[in-house]
Amino acid sequence: MSRRPAPERTTADTEGEVVVFLIGMRINHFWAPHRWLPVFTAMPRMLRELGRDKDAGLLSHVLLTGSPRTYYVVQYWESKDKLYAYAADRDKLHRPAWAAFNRRARNGGRAVGVWHETYVVPAGGYEAIYYGMPPFGLAAAHGVVPLATRGGTGRERLSYGVPQAQAQAAEAPATDSGPGVEEEGVPAGAE
Repeated sequence: MSRRPAPERTTADTEGEVVVFLIGMRINHFWAPHRWLPVFTAMPRMLRELGRDKDAGLLSHVLLTGSPRTYYVVQYWESKDKLYAYAADRDKLHRPAWAAFNRRARNGGRAVGVWHETYVVPAGGYEAIYYGMPPFGLAAAHGVVPLATRGGTGRERLSYGVPQAQAQAAEAPATDSGPGVEEEGVPAGAE
């Protein structure tokens, strides 16, 4: 995939649900590198391991920093099942790294905090637009197509890949007239 900025507006070539996993750390005590450095160095090793095993399911990732204390990775996965399988596999780097972190935390290791969030987003629950960008985020994970192939409006793009009846039901106005109102629109008790 080209790393040059696209000359047109593009979107991610996604089909179906999207799995996004965010994982990060916060350095709480800079003066305790013996506590936070093992956490900091574990993630690049896991990403290299995942990069060598194309069947593991990691499609793409982006390394980010939120501050001098906070570092995280946005990961795009083929499926939640592949994400869970990697996390649980005793022969991969994640399990021993997680066990070591938990041992250090039990022994008073508050020098570093860790977090993760997992999002399984169904078709119709995401939209991506890129302009003047090389493939990034979902587009780096799933490929790139011209924006117009998914619709001319945000509403059209968000309903791309959603069965027509489901998309129409999601857009239909609510018919419930609220509590205390009978079906014919007569307030309850006003007969």
